[in-house]
Amino acid sequence: MRLSKEVLYAALVLVTLGTACTNKEISQDDPDQTSGNCSPLETRQANAPEQKPAFAGQTRACAMTSATAITVEVITKGLEKPWAVEPLPDGSLLVTEKPGRLRIVSATGTVSEPITGLPAVDARGQGGLLDVALSPNFNSNNTIFWSFAEPRSGGNATSVARGVLSTDRKSLSDVRVIFRAMPTYNGTMHYGSRLAFGPDGMLYVTLGERSDLEIRPQAQHMDSHMGKVLRITSDGAAAPGNPFTGQAGALPEIWSVGHRNVQSSAFDAEGKLWIVEMGPQGGDELNLVEKGKNYGWPLVTYGEEYSGSPVPNAVTAKAGFEQPVYYWDPVIAPSGAQFYTGTAFPEWRNNLFVGGLKDKFLVRLKIENNKVTGEEHLLKDRNQRIRDVKQGPDGALYVVTDQSNGELWRISPKR
Repeated sequence: MRLSKEVLYAALVLVTLGTACTNKEISQDDPDQTSGNCSPLETRQANAPEQKPAFAGQTRACAMTSATAITVEVITKGLEKPWAVEPLPDGSLLVTEKPGRLRIVSATGTVSEPITGLPAVDARGQGGLLDVALSPNFNSNNTIFWSFAEPRSGGNATSVARGVLSTDRKSLSDVRVIFRAMPTYNGTMHYGSRLAFGPDGMLYVTLGERSDLEIRPQAQHMDSHMGKVLRITSDGAAAPGNPFTGQAGALPEIWSVGHRNVQSSAFDAEGKLWIVEMGPQGGDELNLVEKGKNYGWPLVTYGEEYSGSPVPNAVTAKAGFEQPVYYWDPVIAPSGAQFYTGTAFPEWRNNLFVGGLKDKFLVRLKIENNKVTGEEHLLKDRNQRIRDVKQGPDGALYVVTDQSNGELWRISPKR
């Protein structure tokens, strides 16, 4: 039986429409696709190419480029392994140096003598004097908080202290260690250690799992602070409303579980806490941290060991564990984070900035509806490891570089 031309044409249309619908479904649902019709910023070979993202846009976001020209001013040089920068209300800046010194740098680059009164630090390996944060009531109480690798009998661990900065800004008084992470461990890696006050007035502390295979599983143990985000009061007590308070065998300071080494944390304009954690090779993660959630490490992770071997007994997805909002493969080695809220760079409003140690750049992420929709790498021409980034009261971004001869930069619009 011969088909009419009209029937053949109708059949052809149906086949074409079916193919188009199938192609559309693939483009929307294939996790290998980037977030939209764009060129991804990252084009290098992945460390773990056999691993696939859980959803479109979870890795290799669209490349974007800032329209605003920037000026990078070197405020000062000669800082020894600066780890954190914290702008003060008058435009000067607190800077920590990993060997154990806290200094104030003026807006014009004058560097103070070390502020006296800090307790001893264990500055071996990744340890030392780490983050610093102002009290939410700094203008009235002159109180600051800092984290450090504290030397202890049998090893060390991350501790948090507070003290009152003198009027002449040369010393600290009423210095108290308000929190000590447990257990003590004889190692030199993965202290985590970012401090961020939330809109609830509580202090959120990020902690690493200390890296070594023998202690790494404690990121999943509720009787250990290792590999956790904590929520404490300004006096160091477990904050009211924490998710595991009263649970047998669980430490009451714990807010979230299953982190590897978190050196980046920041609250967005809506009061949500985001962290960027150093993962294994090919597994750096951006996570939206929520009360009581488990973020997987070392059971659920992307990437591989730095040796190139698989992470033992790990999978990339498992029921009951949170997926990262975004991950990098290859990694960026993230440290420091800041959501931009100023007016100096209108196009950067609500973007997240993250320091990159490995490839020596500052990462800018555009986040929409809790998904990364664009990524840019800034300051690559500077070829320095970015350890921390903070927004100053003038709307500029301030950066410290992780060098023996470290620098403090001010990033502002080009005039």
